[in-house]
Parts: sequence; structure tokens; C-alpha cells
Amino acid sequence: MTTGLLTVIDMQRVFAEPDSPWAAPRYAEAAAGVRRLLPAFADRVTFTRFVAPATPTGAWRAYYRQWPFALQPPDAPLWRLTDDFADRAPNIMDAPTFGKWTPELAASVGPEGRLVLAGVSTDCCVLSTALAAADAGVETLVVSDACAGADDASHARALDAMELYGPLIRVVTVDQLMGT
Repeated sequence: MTTGLLTVIDMQRVFAEPDSPWAAPRYAEAAAGVRRLLPAFADRVTFTRFVAPATPTGAWRAYYRQWPFALQPPDAPLWRLTDDFADRAPNIMDAPTFGKWTPELAASVGPEGRLVLAGVSTDCCVLSTALAAADAGVETLVVSDACAGADDASHARALDAMELYGPLIRVVTVDQLMGT
């Protein structure tokens, strides 16, 4: 069994549906990688959801002026996990921020733990979470083929940037992580 806490970032309809302005074109490939990882982590899995705040503040006001469609309550259909994960996610953590390195996630991992990241978008929420966790001193692995970016170039740039943080952050594949 693989060690650490698998955190599956934002595998939600808003990133999966092709007609969404936030669609990750390779969402299906990332989802396939996540499905391969889930059995190895058993009950050590946390799914996250990006949700809009009730009232944006600070720079988030300008962000939501650019993306007004997203100002919907947490129970809106666009924020739901996709059907392939909805019934496989007993532990779901919501956050109105790109980064999911919250006190709740930090407590789940522990100061000497290992955080394994998968999900979307590599170049936004995965990157933001990985950098914050690494900065907190947590061993962080990003599973490249279980992530998807806004596009292929952005995905690759984000992975390259995270590799610069080695050995705090390591970019691995599903096969490397699983030892196959």
C-alpha cells in the first residue's frame, strides 16, 4: 500500500464539462489516473472542491467580475464532484481558494506526513496546494498523469515549476508511485 494522504483536487463538473469556461481538456485522462490511485490509498483519501465565496472580498471581487457564472452556492451543480467520484468520496473538503492547504488538510497530513496530489487544474489549484504544503515542510508528491491543466502547455509549465522545489516536491507518474 502506498503511504501518505491522497488529496484529489477539484474533480468537479465545472472542470470536466466541455462547454464550461473552466474545462480542463484532459480531465478524462486525469480522472483515469485518479481512479488507478484510489485503491492504493483506501481510506486515506480527501477530495476537495473549489467553491465560490458567498461574498467575494479583496482581489477576488475582480476575479468574479471576470467569471460571474461561478458565483453560485456550494450546492450548485457545477461544484459537484463528477459522477465517477461522487460515491467514492467519503471525505470532502470545500475551500473558496485555489490552494487547498488549509488547517484541516494540514491536520490530516500531519507535520511529518506525505501529501500526494492529483486533480485539476495542475496550473492553478494543484500548484497552489503543492507550494503551500512544501513551504510548510511536508513531503509533497504530484502525480503528473493524474492531473490536468487548462491546456497541455500550462500543465507542463506547472509541473516544471513544481520540480524546481525538489526535494520538497517531487513529480511522479502513477506507475512510479505504485511501483509498477
